[in-house]
Amino acid sequence: MRLQARLPVESHVQLEPTTSWALLNGHISRPSKYTGMFQATKDIFREEGLWGFWRGNVPALLMVMPYTAIQFTVLHKLKTFAAGSSKAENHINLSAYLSYVSGALAGCAATVGSYPFDLLRTILASQGEPKVYPTMRSAFVDIISTRGFRGLYAGLSPTLVEIIPYAGLQFGTYDTFKRWTMDWNRIRSSNTSSTGADNKLSSFQLFVCGLAAGTCAKLVCHPLDVVKKRFQIEGLQRHPKYGARVEHRAYRNMSDALSRIVQAEGWAGLYKGIVPSTVKAAPAGAVTFVAYEYASDWLESILT
Repeated sequence: MRLQARLPVESHVQLEPTTSWALLNGHISRPSKYTGMFQATKDIFREEGLWGFWRGNVPALLMVMPYTAIQFTVLHKLKTFAAGSSKAENHINLSAYLSYVSGALAGCAATVGSYPFDLLRTILASQGEPKVYPTMRSAFVDIISTRGFRGLYAGLSPTLVEIIPYAGLQFGTYDTFKRWTMDWNRIRSSNTSSTGADNKLSSFQLFVCGLAAGTCAKLVCHPLDVVKKRFQIEGLQRHPKYGARVEHRAYRNMSDALSRIVQAEGWAGLYKGIVPSTVKAAPAGAVTFVAYEYASDWLESILT
């Protein structure tokens, strides 16, 4: 998945258009480094080799581990509190509103707990060649020395604004799709006079529910993700061949960033990288949901 992770980062932080259509419409006349997913793939491979697709992979892995652990732990605690039971079969009966709120709060907790790794991942993935930071340690030391500890949380506010609707939609729609699929299984089994666990979902059904939930959340919240990454790479001294830089303190706040992006890059600027970003996020989220469902069922079976 790291190949798809590199491509959306590059397109998110590129100020120039990512399509020839945008250039023809005249929002920005400068030539663009990347104009599409396949063209970006070829350029990265030609200039940086195969390992270029895994740039930022170490901090990404260090981010994913605590993020996922915190997210699902907090989610389970919140659902247990709301349902009055720790059993997963009782959690599915929660309303869509409670699923949304639980997911949003769990996403916020996970973001705060793992954010420095997300920042380092974005910086290392978007720096290009020649490298500004050869290692994760050098990036960490430079951020601390120039911006202080608070520099590790640059862009946290827009990230939280993004994660609330994103995580809320992802978990809320996932639970909704699960309920619909369980109802469909129940109706199908009653029509065929089957017996047994009629409403139990297969791994494929869980995957499809997770895929649909991740796609919905990404399509709705993608503009906020673009803004988040712009804040994260403010002041990064990339080589001019990658296009204009996002200067330090280029945006006063999130609403200012949104208006400036629309003014300078058009509405298409808010959807840069949406294809590789969705290709990465939706299946990754689906696999995570399936793994969580099976892991939680296994743990519940050995602990009860």
